[in-house]
Order: sequence, then C-alpha cells, then structure tokens
Amino acid sequence: MKLFDVYPLFDIEIDRGEGCHVYDKEGKEYLDLYGGHAVISIGHSHRRYLDALASQASKLVFYSNSVINPLQVKLAERMGKVAGIDDYQLFLVNSGAEANENAIKLASFVTGRKRIVAFDKAFHGRTSAAVEATDNPKIQAPVNCNDNVTFVPLNDIDAVKAELAKGDVAAVIIEGIQGVGGIRVADDNFLKELSQATKEAGTMLILDEIQSGYGRSGRFFAHQYSGIKPDMITMAKGIANGFPMGAVAIAGDIAPVYGQLGTTFGGNHLACAAALAVLDVIEDEKLVENAEKVGQYLIDNLKGLPGVKEVRGRGLMIGIEMEKPAKELRRRLIFDRHIFTGASGTNTIRLLPPLCVTKEDADRFIDNFKEELKAEGYVG
Repeated sequence: MKLFDVYPLFDIEIDRGEGCHVYDKEGKEYLDLYGGHAVISIGHSHRRYLDALASQASKLVFYSNSVINPLQVKLAERMGKVAGIDDYQLFLVNSGAEANENAIKLASFVTGRKRIVAFDKAFHGRTSAAVEATDNPKIQAPVNCNDNVTFVPLNDIDAVKAELAKGDVAAVIIEGIQGVGGIRVADDNFLKELSQATKEAGTMLILDEIQSGYGRSGRFFAHQYSGIKPDMITMAKGIANGFPMGAVAIAGDIAPVYGQLGTTFGGNHLACAAALAVLDVIEDEKLVENAEKVGQYLIDNLKGLPGVKEVRGRGLMIGIEMEKPAKELRRRLIFDRHIFTGASGTNTIRLLPPLCVTKEDADRFIDNFKEELKAEGYVG
C-alpha cells in the first residue's frame, strides 16, 4: 500500500522542533513562521505541554463520552476565564471542519431553517456542510453542490441584509480573519452591524475562529476587537498545539438537546490534557500580548517594502501581498533562507508563526525577506 497522493510536498523531512524552530533529519534548522497551518500556538515541544501529555497518557488516554470526564469540565471553565467567554457552553470535537459542521447543524436545529450565508473567499473546511460554505468550487464534489449556501462580499452589510430579509437564513458564518482567502479582515463596524442584523432576523451568527483564534490576532478571538458576542464560536488549530481537537462555544441561551450532537473521540482525556496545558502556557507566558506586539512590529516593518502591494492582518496572522506571483519567493525563503512561510492564492505570503515568536525571529525574517526582494530585482 502507498499513500493517496493529494498533497504537493516540499522535499524536506522535519524530524524535531523546539519553540519557533524545526530541524530536518540532517539537523538543518528552519525558522517556523507557519506553525503547521497555524496549529503550533505555544511552540514546538514545550516542556509543560509534553509533561501534561505524558502524565495523562500514563493514567488514561481515552474513554467514551458516556461517562463523566472531569477534564472536559475543567477545560470549559479555564477556557471561559482565559478567553473571556464565561457565559458560553462548550462542545468538544476533533477538528475545525467538524466544529463548523456541528455549528451549522445546530443553527439549523435552533431556527428550523436550512439556508446559510457565507462570504466570498471563505474557507470553512472540507466536510459536507463546511465545504458547501467554502468559496472554492474545486473542492466541492457534486454531492456538496446545492442551493443552501449564498455567498456575499466581505464587509458588504447591504448584501447580507438583502439575504436576511428573505426570512429563511439559519446562520451567517464568517471567519474572524479570512485565512486561505488571503488574510482579509472583517471591519469592526461591519461585524457590529452584522451582529445586530442577524439578531433582528432570528439568524444565528457563527464566528469561525479556527485559524484566527487562540490569541493569534492579538486578542483571544479576532472578533473581540469589535466587541460583539456571536451565537457560536468555532475553534481548532492552536487549541491543543498539534493534538487533534476542535470545539464550538455556544451562547448560553441556546438549550442543548440530548442526541442532536455527538462525537466518539471529541474531548477525549488526552486531548483535554493537551488543551489545558496550552491555556496555562498562553496565560502564564502572556502569548496573546506577545502576538499583538511582535505581530504589529512585523506589519510595520513589512509595509512599504519594494514589491509589496499590501500587508494585511492583525497580530501574528499576516498576509504579504506581492506585486507578482510569490511561489518562487516562498520556495527560496524555505530552501535558501531556511524560513517556513505559507501562501494564499497566487501572490500572497502568509505568516502564522507560533505565538512565542520573538522580535529577533521577526528581524531574521525581515532581513532575509529584504534580501530576497533585491534578488527579485526590486529596488528600495
């Protein structure tokens, strides 16, 4: 048997990691400014995280959700306090797509409606309802193609209101900051108007914070810049620093019903131990504050560079849109400069480093990035 070949792979085998750095099997060091798709929140191989996993694994890795799991209760309490969402309820799953899938399903149960409004360039996952709400026909199989989802332009409140006025919208789903779509930020005033409009229409507002949450934006959740309180918040990625986990935070006025939602592995003992360690490190090491500070430093120093069309984002969720395709630039950053970055579309370099990234790490990237711009013929 061989692997199903669906990933275009870089010819690099990462063997180990520490903090914001990873090492290949030959011992070469790379600065990790991508965090494995924004998954590594507290850094690679953090001692407290490893100790928490080892301690829990020595006692119990898994038992089903048919019995009390005190780690789930503790996680809900800790997350509520650290994230500032004490008045929400927590449903634990295994991934971001699963979180969005359950949020959309719950919105439909609550409202009795089946239509969803999403946004141009949105990405919400690859499972059934999540991929239907993703603005990319290339990853939608025929079974996922129906009339249940309408896409509207980001930050266009009139377009949203026109859809809500039809009276059949179960939920509006929006990313705190669009990730795959190119690091595009929803305006704070737009989010405030959106929150009010959905309330008036009896429609659930789902904030997809899978990539933008857990401190990445410089707030625990990106939507907190606007001060709104959505009906549901979905999260995954950095929630357990690489251990598969996701969650839906559900407003307190939404009543649970036995049997509507469920999961075999969601919120298992080992996942909860990992997630609790992540919260402890985020709080104790002030990583949300670090994300805001180092992220702003990067943004300030990248704006206006020759060849850079626009720098977008908040905190450590940054998109650098180039004036021409960035594929070769990204390749050279990885192979020649030993700096991992991501990409969005054709022209955008995406930075999603661990939240413990330092100013010295940022300077290393800025200096090497400038050198590569010179190599591409841009003149400062």
